[in-house]
Amino acid sequence: MFQKRALIIGVTGQDGPYLAKFLVSKGYKVFGGYRRSSTRNFWRLHCLDVKKDIEMVQLDLLDQTSLLAAIKYSQPDEIYNLGAQSFVGVSFEEAVATGEIVGLGVTRVLDSIRILNPKIKFYQASTSELYGNVPPPQNEDTPFNPNSPYSSAKLYAHWVTKSYRTGYNMFACTGILFNHESPLRGIEFITKKITDGVARIKMGYIDKIYLGNLEAKRDWGFAGDYVEAMWMMLQQKKSDDYVVATGESHSVREFCEEAFSYVGLDYKKYVEVDKKFFRPNDINCLLGDASKARKILGWKPKVGFKELVRMMIDFDLDKYQNSAKYTKEFLKHI
Repeated sequence: MFQKRALIIGVTGQDGPYLAKFLVSKGYKVFGGYRRSSTRNFWRLHCLDVKKDIEMVQLDLLDQTSLLAAIKYSQPDEIYNLGAQSFVGVSFEEAVATGEIVGLGVTRVLDSIRILNPKIKFYQASTSELYGNVPPPQNEDTPFNPNSPYSSAKLYAHWVTKSYRTGYNMFACTGILFNHESPLRGIEFITKKITDGVARIKMGYIDKIYLGNLEAKRDWGFAGDYVEAMWMMLQQKKSDDYVVATGESHSVREFCEEAFSYVGLDYKKYVEVDKKFFRPNDINCLLGDASKARKILGWKPKVGFKELVRMMIDFDLDKYQNSAKYTKEFLKHI
């Protein structure tokens, strides 16, 4: 029986382990592409107990030679590019590096596919940050208005993917994914900052958490649901672009209220606003219209807002209440 092969670039991020586990369940031979660093950051793969089921491959979006070598070695039928410098705030501080990784990095992957095997199907992780402050709801026909170095680089990546699709007749899709979270979310992100803070406050380790704009609204879904949409895109007869979203928008304040109330606390007593956490050019409201993905892919989210928040809280409480089962190195990352 023919076994499909997939290469996931950026497998150590939030989405990578969920996608790897899903593809393994579908019978794929999965190669996990990761960037070499002084310390190995595989904790998310261990969380989902999937590292043992995939083969790790070193690569770097800044180095096309490494991409060519990884693709030659893994011989994939599908490539999923989840690699990025994904922090919007950091992109203002490291704009050039963000452009190199997020924008030109995608060009290097596409060109490597073109050189080695143009029949490889390619998925590019796009983002709702492309829309900026365009009034919601946002769908595939909504004009883009990026307002950060990160979203500007993602816009280049989005359009260059479409350019290779039309220019070289390659099967290349982009998923315009709205905010998606999970227990594996990094501590740098607002949702994890909240849920980790709730757990530490409940355990008596801290008294308050400090946040930025509580009125910013986002369309939050579960990463485990969204990776299925990625796979569905590459199973179609024709490559295209799809918005992936829940169709519900909630403010940071609502997220706090739900998170704290889940453990019997009033968020107003524990959350303070600090202006230093406000973003330059912050986006007021993101609300996705995923009608196209529902109709063509047959995709819809399974996990709702409250369930997502509680899932994250449960994970963070467990890591503090049962810390003996986690190593110190592991705890530093979660």
